[in-house]
Amino acid sequence: MFNDTIAAIATAMSPSGIGIVRISGEDSVKIVDKIFEMKKKNLSFSDVPSHTVSYGFIKNGTEVVDEVMVLKMLAPNSYTKEDTVEIDCHGGTKVMQDILETVINAGARPAEPGEFTKRAFLNGRIDLSSAEAVIDLINSKTEFARKSSISQVQGSVYRKISSCREKILEQTAFIEAALDDPEHYSLDGYYEKINNIVCDLIEETEKLINSYKNGSMLQEGIQTAIVGKPNAGKSSLLNALAKKEKAIVTDIEGTTRDIIEQRVQLGNLGLNIIDTAGIRESEDIIEQIGVNKAKDIIEEADLVLYVADSSRPIDKNDEEIMSLLQDKNVIILFNKTDLEGKISEEDITGKLSKPVVSISAKEGDGIEKLEKTIEEMFALGSISFNDEIYITNERQKSSMVRALDSLKLVKEGIDNMMPEDFLSIDLLNAYEALGEITGESVGEDLINEIFSKFCMGK
Repeated sequence: MFNDTIAAIATAMSPSGIGIVRISGEDSVKIVDKIFEMKKKNLSFSDVPSHTVSYGFIKNGTEVVDEVMVLKMLAPNSYTKEDTVEIDCHGGTKVMQDILETVINAGARPAEPGEFTKRAFLNGRIDLSSAEAVIDLINSKTEFARKSSISQVQGSVYRKISSCREKILEQTAFIEAALDDPEHYSLDGYYEKINNIVCDLIEETEKLINSYKNGSMLQEGIQTAIVGKPNAGKSSLLNALAKKEKAIVTDIEGTTRDIIEQRVQLGNLGLNIIDTAGIRESEDIIEQIGVNKAKDIIEEADLVLYVADSSRPIDKNDEEIMSLLQDKNVIILFNKTDLEGKISEEDITGKLSKPVVSISAKEGDGIEKLEKTIEEMFALGSISFNDEIYITNERQKSSMVRALDSLKLVKEGIDNMMPEDFLSIDLLNAYEALGEITGESVGEDLINEIFSKFCMGK
């Protein structure tokens, strides 16, 4: 528990129907009692039961600042596990600022970014992985991201990591006990037993590490490149996905010379789309720079949407594009199906064996089929947050990798019949690395860095 009391505006600093000023700390109730005049006369806010809402006015001396509803939550049954008060006021920026200033003048101090969640972590209400998921939940832009974040807020990652750490600690404790008291703890046959446990831990850790690619895509969006030869309909596709005129569309080849980026929502999917210059041989230096950029983007993309113009025969530009896409996640968009066809789908798939979706980017046809194909390609349609855990945080993944490296050293030591005390060293290293994820073995500097990225009032 902290000795000081903090306060901040917990809602966005823009005009809205309602605003919230949040206060947390041992003097929360006392501070509000100084500035809150309840509608019920002869009743002090200090006497109001916990988890009730009171109606009245915030006053700065004799001046009424606003008409409010005030929620009282006493420790430990609050977000921070401290006495907490939330003032629900009108959502004007000036009103919220005046109420916050009144609260601070009454004895609170301004909260630092993320300090309420930081206190929830330090007071033991949530672990560090759950705390980090709070900001992911706030920033979530897709249904998948929301489900993943709320699963982590509810402790899915914590439970999995704690289970692994418990198994490691049991083996470390047994080894230490056996070495200290060999008369009562026998190590006969122990290598076979610990080998099975370590193999299971390695498998679980690798599964979590491998979940990061899909997990980060759920959170950040799929990095998607639109490629094709000039005038294939790439910019029309971007406009259809964005549902607005984001890119210039003309019949003149080479209109798009630089990359155009746009985040779009495709059903439950978030796509970070990059529309590239048409790939072809060109004497134009500026256009050739755009073509080279397009080739670089193909290398970095999670997904490539190859727009094939069905109204024109395959040429050497198509051949070059297809040669760049053989080892990538690619969906062939058989475009301009509203026009007379000059090639068939088989003409493309014979050279590039990838899923095909027939579309008319100009008319917006085939977009739903594209969404389903992306879900199938990345196995996103089968995600279940009830039993699957997805790592979405780079810091957590790095700790997982260090834990895996230590566990592999344990396995190597077992295979080489190394002394048991050598095994315990690597086991403890894995234990510490996993503890960085839950926050049980992290330093103050890292904690401060993590919570400094939170928004004010959270």
